[in-house]
Amino acid sequence: SLHGALSMGREMERWIEAGRITVDGGQACLGDRVLSAQKIRVDGRPITTTGVGRARVLVYHKPEGQLCTRADPQGRPTVFDRLPAPTGGRWITVGRLDLNSSGLLLFSTDGALAAALMHPRNQILREYSVRVFGSIPPAALQRLRLGVELDDGRAHFEEVEPCAGHGANQWYRVSLREGRKREVRRLFEAVGGQVSRLIRVRFGPVSLPRGLPPGRWSEMSPAQVRQLQRAVPG
Repeated sequence: SLHGALSMGREMERWIEAGRITVDGGQACLGDRVLSAQKIRVDGRPITTTGVGRARVLVYHKPEGQLCTRADPQGRPTVFDRLPAPTGGRWITVGRLDLNSSGLLLFSTDGALAAALMHPRNQILREYSVRVFGSIPPAALQRLRLGVELDDGRAHFEEVEPCAGHGANQWYRVSLREGRKREVRRLFEAVGGQVSRLIRVRFGPVSLPRGLPPGRWSEMSPAQVRQLQRAVPG
């Protein structure tokens, strides 16, 4: 079925009900049967449902100062500016990083894979190196592990550990399993800290490659893509 081919649960059902999905140009309905040769689109954008080896995934080292958008009315640089042209479809961003954040960003031609990696239900671990201005006492770090109230609900770090640094600027290694807007920054602000640098170093099984300069990309091998697909439950 269409639902099974895309493996998206309630989110995909809502997309179908909202009329956002077409199959060979016609409106999709819940329970539709689809063949691998049929063209499935979400909001007019093609997505891939064929074999696991067909999906392409890029690992990109985002520098600070680039937007996670395809075009900017003000002409500012975007993460798409230096990507290679895909052989089919288009590159889809797996999550986002703020303008002033840097580090690992994934792109895929497989919209279903990208959406599944971002879906809150799948709890994909994200890891960051964070430089914080201000003193964060051990009791406050424990609060960040247990959970604090943000304006969009309770949130917490899976892990938060001090690393290098001293005085007013301290580096931390943190991880969490969701990608709410500015969540890492807002968590530290909730206990009196201010993030001055934020670098994503891991997303699921994928780590930021050593030696990959900011603004450069590398393509994952078919075996690495299969490992990434296995990171998505179900």
